Amino acid sequence: MEHMMGYRRADGTVGIRNHLLIIPTVICANQVCSRVMQMVPDTVAIPHQHGCSQIGADKDRTFDILAGTGKNPNVGGVIIISLGCEVIDPTELADAVRATGKLVEVFDIQSIGGSVKAITHGVELAKKMRKQLDEMQPEPIPFSELIIGVKCGGSDATSGLASNPALGVAADSLIQAGGGVVIGETTEIIGAEHVLASRCETPEISDQLYTIVNRFEKEVERMGADMRGGNPSPGNIAGGLTTIEEKSLGCISKCGTAPIKGIIEYAEAIPKHGLYFMDSPGNDIECVSGMAAAGAHLVCFTTGRGTPTGSAVVPVIKITGNTRMFEKMNDNMDIDVGEMLLGTLSLADAGESIWQEIKEVANGKLTKAEILGHTEFSINRIGPSL
Repeated sequence: MEHMMGYRRADGTVGIRNHLLIIPTVICANQVCSRVMQMVPDTVAIPHQHGCSQIGADKDRTFDILAGTGKNPNVGGVIIISLGCEVIDPTELADAVRATGKLVEVFDIQSIGGSVKAITHGVELAKKMRKQLDEMQPEPIPFSELIIGVKCGGSDATSGLASNPALGVAADSLIQAGGGVVIGETTEIIGAEHVLASRCETPEISDQLYTIVNRFEKEVERMGADMRGGNPSPGNIAGGLTTIEEKSLGCISKCGTAPIKGIIEYAEAIPKHGLYFMDSPGNDIECVSGMAAAGAHLVCFTTGRGTPTGSAVVPVIKITGNTRMFEKMNDNMDIDVGEMLLGTLSLADAGESIWQEIKEVANGKLTKAEILGHTEFSINRIGPSL
């Protein structure tokens, strides 16, 4: 398999899916967006709890992740549905997405006359736009244009011993092919940040890494909280992870061995080539949503305890080193590398199996999360509501 089949967008980016995305600018538009999605096949919506009663950096973050999700190259067209009085400006949001050359429509519920009329109008727009998207033809694209996110969640002792190192081998394979990889979860490198810092290409990048870790630790102190109340989580501890350092050392192995070329903020656009670190929470949905908004094409997600979650606009490949869990949650898991722990599967072969799965998913193979319709989406908040 020398290439992937992708959709070349007007701005030069490439999508491995061709989604029609329905974006509510505010929580008040969630139900209308969800109903449109339910009534028009092959559409996805991203309901969320934000979009109003926000100011400053929090308002900017909500805008940026909504715009970034719409800009994701896996999205071919966007319908933005507003209530009409929220702080997120729907016209500005539409303009931000439209700059990529995508199909974009926008309207508000108040002007159109309420939920029923808004749903009817949204369905008409979605059917028309979906027909236009279905006429688009994919073309051969080199794997050097592929960007993946690497994520772990619901971790246990098998994660750091098997699935994370195996994913690291696959990440190295993509980078060797000229592609891009982003790792996040600032909370889950604490105690091992010095290891990643030693891999940064320049002292300035290393300093940036330490800065985002220190920034997070100071925020936890300001709250008067102990991070150990949630990290490791109860499930992590039950699975054999006893300290933050132990969890972090396993966590960082999933990004392979390439040098870190830069530090990017949450939902900031990912450069095409090489390895980058995103300052993101460890929370699974917030992290994956940030990677999708930053332009990742797909996310490889390792788990030892098991989790069903996916994403609205990017395929999520579930990988585990826990064979018992793989058999128990087979509906949700894509790859099992548990034989590594038995000595019957080498690290190189396990990594190669993940790399082959990445290439197949990039070429259209549906992940278990996609088949089951998992479209989870969540925005990481900064401050309180007004």
